[in-house]
Amino acid sequence: MTRSPATPLPSPKERRRLREAHALTRARLAERVGVRPGRVRAWESGRRTPRGRKREAYAQLLAGLARAPRDDGAWLTPAEAFDALYSFCAPALLRQTYLLSGRRDRARESVERAFQLAWDRWPEVARDPDPAGWVRAAAHECALSPWHRFRRRYRQPEPPPPRQDDRTLLDALLRLPPPYRRTLLLYDGVGLGLPETAAETEATTRAAAGRLMHARDTVAARLPELSDPRELHQRLAELASTGRLRAAEPPAVRRGSERRARFWTRSAIAFTAALIGTTALTLHTSPTRYEPPVPPGETVQGVPPRMAPGPLSEDQRKLRAKLRKQLPGGPERLLPQAR
Repeated sequence: MTRSPATPLPSPKERRRLREAHALTRARLAERVGVRPGRVRAWESGRRTPRGRKREAYAQLLAGLARAPRDDGAWLTPAEAFDALYSFCAPALLRQTYLLSGRRDRARESVERAFQLAWDRWPEVARDPDPAGWVRAAAHECALSPWHRFRRRYRQPEPPPPRQDDRTLLDALLRLPPPYRRTLLLYDGVGLGLPETAAETEATTRAAAGRLMHARDTVAARLPELSDPRELHQRLAELASTGRLRAAEPPAVRRGSERRARFWTRSAIAFTAALIGTTALTLHTSPTRYEPPVPPGETVQGVPPRMAPGPLSEDQRKLRAKLRKQLPGGPERLLPQAR
């Protein structure tokens, strides 16, 4: 969706490192897909192409990712196909999620989380007609999640862009409701058609058109020079390029996904074991036969109430005093004396 300056191909040392990490360089990706390296560079920079050529390039890319053989004649492994998809989509997704969230750290986290989900469900993603759209939808949902407001690391504001125009445009975008912001980004930034934008935002075409017009009017009210959609697209690309975002390496994303999957698997096993132990303890300590409950007490009729003892007489007081004066033990206490 954004335009960035063309970057040269990686150095031979970097290409060797990528090959060892089972990643694909731009030249190898172009060879797999069957296009020129310049076309891959245009994809990575988000340069707009006619819709027919773009769809054709997409079809070639997806066919190359899923079914293209390697140089030695073997088929691409899942890791190699995932690395190719990551190399193709991650730079543009970082810029898109930055425009959606306004934070660089949340953009990186959203993209990594989306690709971790894709690696967890790779058989499903690999068979999807549009794997790039699958990952893009997951990244956008993660970037716009309302739960981020409760995290302490996101309560501190991030340094704004250096230019005043970029700060005004980013502030206008962040003031839009999330569905309107996402619709504007998909249509004017990514270049999707209105039906595709409506389908990805889970809205009708009429609702998506209304959101798009409202978002354009809101941005144009703050920046009148952006009333032209082409100028708006150019400014969105320039704003996204100021983030200076760098994606993580594909093997690191795959390892993070696998660590998360192992953690949740072990947590589920521990919870199941604790539940089984609690159930076994309950069965062991619970009674094995029926014990009827104790009936409540009933009032007995005809019995006189218990009376408290009255005051002592003179003889009783003398006897009590005499007993207290005697030794606590001895025959005087045990053997009565006859008078």
